[in-house]
Amino acid sequence: MSNVGTKTVVIGLLITGLAGLLGYEAVTKGYIRPLAMKSASLPIKYVRTEGVFQYLSKNEIKTVLQPLVMTGFFDADMQAIHSAVSTMPWVDTVTVKRIWPDAIDIKVRERKPFARWDKESLITEQGVIFTPKNIDQFQNLTVVSGPVLQQVKVLEIMKGIKTALADQSMELAEFTINDRWAWKIKLANGLEILLGRNEQLKKLQRFLKTLAVLKEERVEQMAVVDLRYPNGYAVSWKPGTPEIDWNAIANPNPIVNIQAHEKAIQSR
Repeated sequence: MSNVGTKTVVIGLLITGLAGLLGYEAVTKGYIRPLAMKSASLPIKYVRTEGVFQYLSKNEIKTVLQPLVMTGFFDADMQAIHSAVSTMPWVDTVTVKRIWPDAIDIKVRERKPFARWDKESLITEQGVIFTPKNIDQFQNLTVVSGPVLQQVKVLEIMKGIKTALADQSMELAEFTINDRWAWKIKLANGLEILLGRNEQLKKLQRFLKTLAVLKEERVEQMAVVDLRYPNGYAVSWKPGTPEIDWNAIANPNPIVNIQAHEKAIQSR
């Protein structure tokens, strides 16, 4: 659903029955009901679901709730209703209450996706992984993947990397940590950066510092940057990239440098 707002789902249930008033007995949770009154004599007429919904739909909620509320007010299983709503992928938290004499109130807080987890799931900023039926509308989110049960740690590392890249006007598209804890980055422009298993952040910072001597067009021509070296890195270039004169890049104004060197000698 595209509109964000508070939506109240009211499910009217047409349940009729006979009422009897032949005495009372105590039932669970402090409610009192007539001894001779059948469940259908106090039907649930309304189920009100409240929450700020962006991705949940009232039809999905209604489908889950309907078989559980086709019963009497006292016989409705609050725990079963809570469990059924809680297991919906987009539901973060839920509370369920009986409201005398014929209603059940359900309050739902929706999950907020922070990134994609692998190719088919989403993950919240707190590290909760969930899998809706369709995540096509979230193709713009960063893809993150890592070892099983390590998603919170992986997510925290990704946040730091994303900030460091943003400082260089680079956009993180994918961040992967494999089972051996080797890191790999993919940028929105397609550039892949291999960071290996050791001192990954130090190596990344060293690479980012070298960008100052490279023109933006040179960076755009990089296909893969391999930082798994102790004192440098290797670059694989995109097809058709012209040969680069690294001496010219390292020493962009050799005449000025030579003159400065000669003046330094003369002043000794």
